[in-house]
Amino acid sequence: MSHDSTAAPETAARKLSGRRRKEIVAVLLFSGGPIFESSIPLSVFGIDRQDAGVPRYRLLVCAGEEGPLRTTGGLELTAPHGLEAISRAGTVVVPAWRSITSPPPEEALDALRRAHEEGARIVGLCTGAFVLAAAGLLDGRPATTHWMYAPTLAKRYPSVHVDPRELFVDDGDVLTSAGTAAGIDLCLHIVRTDHGNEAAGALARRLVVPPRRSGGQERYLDRSLPEEIGADPLAEVVAWALEHLHEQFDVETLAARAYMSRRTFDRRFRSLTGSAPLQWLITQRVLQAQRLLETSDYSVDEVAGRCGFRSPVALRGHFRRQLGSSPAAYRAAYRARRPQADRSVDPDGPTGPVGPPPSLHQEHAGPVPMQSRRAAVAGALGAAASLSADAMRERAELYAAGRASLPGQRSAP
Repeated sequence: MSHDSTAAPETAARKLSGRRRKEIVAVLLFSGGPIFESSIPLSVFGIDRQDAGVPRYRLLVCAGEEGPLRTTGGLELTAPHGLEAISRAGTVVVPAWRSITSPPPEEALDALRRAHEEGARIVGLCTGAFVLAAAGLLDGRPATTHWMYAPTLAKRYPSVHVDPRELFVDDGDVLTSAGTAAGIDLCLHIVRTDHGNEAAGALARRLVVPPRRSGGQERYLDRSLPEEIGADPLAEVVAWALEHLHEQFDVETLAARAYMSRRTFDRRFRSLTGSAPLQWLITQRVLQAQRLLETSDYSVDEVAGRCGFRSPVALRGHFRRQLGSSPAAYRAAYRARRPQADRSVDPDGPTGPVGPPPSLHQEHAGPVPMQSRRAAVAGALGAAASLSADAMRERAELYAAGRASLPGQRSAP
């Protein structure tokens, strides 16, 4: 799933004004930024690879604040340009922002707003989306960021339509990507948009990366809730939902338990989690199905019933949409990939309690660690509430090959 761009007519038709040139890319750096995200647009747009069939861009590296700029690894950088150079760029990239809790410099926000008003394409990689949101450039738009920060982005900027599932979102003149390596996916997409598949493919070969990655962030996403929900009245409702996933109930039931109208409940839930309650509930049911498929011998029909799906058909549809594989194929792949010595049998059999699956790697003994939560909700949510990021990455290995038919980016309709 992805948001790929053939954006709305009004954004697609915008023209650059003044001295701006389409081939000029300005990269806006701040102190405290991570070196990896910062280096991605520098490598993609700053190296001449015309010999490989990649059209050349002109790169302007700009300091978003007074230097020297220090990266998270302690390296000291000196940008050759300041904010004034942004006035020449047809594309402005913000690779990352140093802290999701700190406001960006107002001068940099003004420069981004002015660039957008003059027709420039604005790009935020990873936490760079927070800078774009602070500038008001994501208001009313779809956007993404690293899955770990998506709930915070949604809560702090409620007018932004945050989708933590996407590798990147192209909304025409404003683009955002998920964390770290997803910045490469978005930069390749920009080259593809500007110069076609052949140029993007040639660049991908030089970078030794896939020209298009299948899937989105879903396979890495930790499905537990943000810690701030532990102090919210909705925590009790969430805990009840997680404890009763084997029952058939809907969002109307949850709203009633919260003594809210459906509309109010939807708004409150989204503000806390960055996700619509129905999508969150379906995701939790699919995750529970994953656990049962991995740790029990229940048939797919029985798994569907024990996860609250109304029919095996419903389970199969949601499972394939989220994980790119059928339940039966997922179970077969999981069992085939697990080391033989690590395949422990539940002494209680398929009717015994189901906990989180063991690690796929032999060197990891014991259960997958649970993410910590506030004490108020920790006991109620229990082990069924979350998966660690490492566990999600391990699971991704099992079904990644089957996601080739799903796009990994999203584009505006």
